[in-house]
Amino acid sequence: MGIHKELFLEIESTCKTKVVQLVAVSKTKPVEDIMELYALGHRDFGENYVQELVDKQAQLPADIRWHFIGHLQSNKVKYIIPFVHLIHGVDSLSLLKEINKQASKHNRVVDCLLQLHIAQEETKFGLDKDELRDILDNGLVGLENIKICGLMGMATFTNDVAKVRAEYQFLRSLFLQYENRITKNCRLQILSMGMSADYKIAIEEGSNMVRVGSLIFGERDYPKK
Repeated sequence: MGIHKELFLEIESTCKTKVVQLVAVSKTKPVEDIMELYALGHRDFGENYVQELVDKQAQLPADIRWHFIGHLQSNKVKYIIPFVHLIHGVDSLSLLKEINKQASKHNRVVDCLLQLHIAQEETKFGLDKDELRDILDNGLVGLENIKICGLMGMATFTNDVAKVRAEYQFLRSLFLQYENRITKNCRLQILSMGMSADYKIAIEEGSNMVRVGSLIFGERDYPKK
């Protein structure tokens, strides 16, 4: 139990120096650990599971900015829409439409990131470059209650640094390709890439938002099946 305070402060310092937003990934961790980080002034927390996020949000201070970073199912969108700060993993137009539908019920405009599939792993979700183009070219018309704020991607889980760099470079190239395409509900400003194992590489390759969990909170406490 408890956070790795010194390591958190080191990561936070690196992010501030590089002007990178740090999202502390608190999935499976107790509210006490989140409050320990909160007491140090941190406000951006990421969760992967809808029910866990809903439960924690109800127990914790209202000024926390909650990031949903997991794979979001359309039938669960309604539970997080009232309070979520940023949805990271939007990987289909149908999901985007459901977010827009639920957000309209709460008179909110919900910020979203489009997730790209950049890893050489089938277990990862995300759009390919053609699907990204189709959404940005044709898919956003009439979606008044969402805003596309950027792109997100996860690199292959590997020790091959060159491979990870290449995947992040590809994602950044897509970000640069579309960043000047500004509409009422789309302005790409966030390039979210990098986690505990590779956040330094991601920052070097242009990331301005990283999602760091185990380095701060320790290894995950997954329940035994």
